[in-house]
Amino acid sequence: MFRWLMGKGARTSRVERELAAIEPESWSAALARHRFLAGLSPEEDEALRRRVAWLLASKGFSGAHGLPITDEMMLSIAIQAALPILNLDPALYEGWTEIIIYPGGFLIPRTEVDESGVVHEYVEEAAGEAWEGGPVILSWEDCGADPGTDVNVVIHEFAHKLDLYQGDADGVPWLGRHGPALTVRAWRRVLDASYHDFCEALEQVEAAIPPDVDPESDAAAPWFQTLPLDPYAATDPAEFFAVSSEAFFVNPAPMAGAYPDWYALLTHYYRQDPLLRLGGRPVPPSPLPR
Repeated sequence: MFRWLMGKGARTSRVERELAAIEPESWSAALARHRFLAGLSPEEDEALRRRVAWLLASKGFSGAHGLPITDEMMLSIAIQAALPILNLDPALYEGWTEIIIYPGGFLIPRTEVDESGVVHEYVEEAAGEAWEGGPVILSWEDCGADPGTDVNVVIHEFAHKLDLYQGDADGVPWLGRHGPALTVRAWRRVLDASYHDFCEALEQVEAAIPPDVDPESDAAAPWFQTLPLDPYAATDPAEFFAVSSEAFFVNPAPMAGAYPDWYALLTHYYRQDPLLRLGGRPVPPSPLPR
């Protein structure tokens, strides 16, 4: 039987068992692997532990291409996935049951229709994927430990799950139980303004890259690093929300400095303020290289 269909009593019992099974040494080691968790208060630490136990009790983990799944791997992924719902209802992650882990990046077949109506089929390499009503798929190589960057594949994909809850992936998660102060209209207004501003900023950055510099190469990094978010955020509003969620939890200062209204909206939605927790302050975008 699917775990999410079990009775409330059975789920509670399983969560309590998973909670008791998390050894203090394993928990401390898992937290230490992710620098953005360093500022958790004792109350937040305990709340995160309970959310992690809920995830471990509710989701099945399976390895692809023969990858063996260890308790350490499950705990690491569950910690990162639980952070966005630290102060939210875990039911936002219900309706699906599996987390699939590949050893590294994996290939996804894509189909696109261009403006002329021509269908293009291709294969894209990915580090993560969230299916509507289906599993979350992750690359262990990309999510197993803090890479020292602002990228977090787990938070990104689970932000998509929040976006997909009761609707399409459009950058607007379900806002129920947040009260009248957080409406879909207000969300869309701030989201659209921030997204379009970011797209314009990306266009300016791309135009400023000298002709002798390949924009797809590492040599272009100094130009893209002036942006408050990863360029992938310009793909569409859904990706803007997911990339913003990564930045919100991992390195919030640049985004908070560039888009204070958007950051404030995210603090209201997630009911967390990572900027305050991490001891940072908003910073303006860096100037473009000369």
